[in-house]
Amino acid sequence: MKRVLLIGNGAREHAIGETLKRFGAQVFTYGKARNPGLVELSEGYEVGDLKDFDAMRDFARKVSPDFAFVGPDDPIADGTADMLLEMGIHSVAPLQTVARLESSKSFTRDLLAKYAIPGNPQFKVFYDDAGMEEWLKELGEDFVVKADGLMGGKGVKVSGDHLNGHEEALAYARECLAGGGRVVIEEKFVGQEFSYMSFCDGVNTAEMPAVQDHKRAYEGDKGPNTGGMGSYSDANGSLPFLQQSDLDEAAEITRQVAKALFEETGAQFKGIMYGGFIATAKGVRLIEYNARFGDPEALNVLPILKTDFVNVCEAIIAGDLKSLPVEFEQKATVCKYIVPEGYPENPQKGQKIEVGAIPEGIKMYYASVDQTDEGLIMSSSRAIGLVGIADTIEEAEKAVQASCSAVSGPVFYRKDIGTQELIQQRVAMMQSLRG
Repeated sequence: MKRVLLIGNGAREHAIGETLKRFGAQVFTYGKARNPGLVELSEGYEVGDLKDFDAMRDFARKVSPDFAFVGPDDPIADGTADMLLEMGIHSVAPLQTVARLESSKSFTRDLLAKYAIPGNPQFKVFYDDAGMEEWLKELGEDFVVKADGLMGGKGVKVSGDHLNGHEEALAYARECLAGGGRVVIEEKFVGQEFSYMSFCDGVNTAEMPAVQDHKRAYEGDKGPNTGGMGSYSDANGSLPFLQQSDLDEAAEITRQVAKALFEETGAQFKGIMYGGFIATAKGVRLIEYNARFGDPEALNVLPILKTDFVNVCEAIIAGDLKSLPVEFEQKATVCKYIVPEGYPENPQKGQKIEVGAIPEGIKMYYASVDQTDEGLIMSSSRAIGLVGIADTIEEAEKAVQASCSAVSGPVFYRKDIGTQELIQQRVAMMQSLRG
């Protein structure tokens, strides 16, 4: 029985821990709050700051794991995998130098440009505001302004959606410079976004089913950006608006990026390489990379993983993914997140919620909640992820929608995620774009 140290305590980590246990591992969790789902499945559980490497080391020594799995972006960017490797513990998570793929937007854009990897937009990286106004004029009315570092999925602002005109763009770009010293201003793509995650051993990749995440807080894709209000995947591993060539292009970009990372840094990327792509009239383009499982996307793909997850993790660490066929069940999934009222801008923090009977066949993952003596208390972020799994997206959506009322308290969720109406809008848009 393999012993696995799991770092993190969100819904993504709940799904990771559940999947490791499903394939026979013993899970030991270090998280910043008591996730009741993880508490139940873990052999040991330590609550501590994810930046407290001393406490993490002490727990790791006690656990003496066969390997570690680091879930969230912040500890990966902070070098948790490096710290554990110094102790002789290998991680399914990249070392800090290659984790810059997520922690620095400018690093990734420059990497693609240097190694002539397709998918980049027109872009420029700025360290001060000299030339920003001229570059915006060159881009015209369609542009994107990106904070360079980790912003919890909320650091990107797009013309028309979040920024009206160059003045607002300049103001936000200056805010990014003040916060992180760098900002990326780039061309805006028109098309449909999709998440395409890959297991990566530094050389070889194994792709997961494509997923579409919904970042906007309110129905009809309105409102501010969030960490993700929900997502869906289709039984064939693609999405209704994608062509096979889109997936092929995205997978090839990821393979080339893995190779370029090693050439650039001398370190192999071992973990989850998660490309946020967009299908456009001119093919697939890269929006950004993440260096870990997406959240909610992990909730879609992990429950339908057929291949032994422990074997996948060990193959990643050993650089031996090529010899392991990675397979998923041919099922559609729809995830809907229950979030605090007011999320993301003015969430009702510290409120109690109650979970009633969850219908059979629905997966439930605890996210940013804490199990206390008073009950289940929400933080300021997403609370519970619910996932329906069925033969079609329509059936999965109906199943998960019927389960959402089981969570009571000052909460809301998006009813439209995974509905035929919303998906058909995306299909029609891509048909129009492709002519």
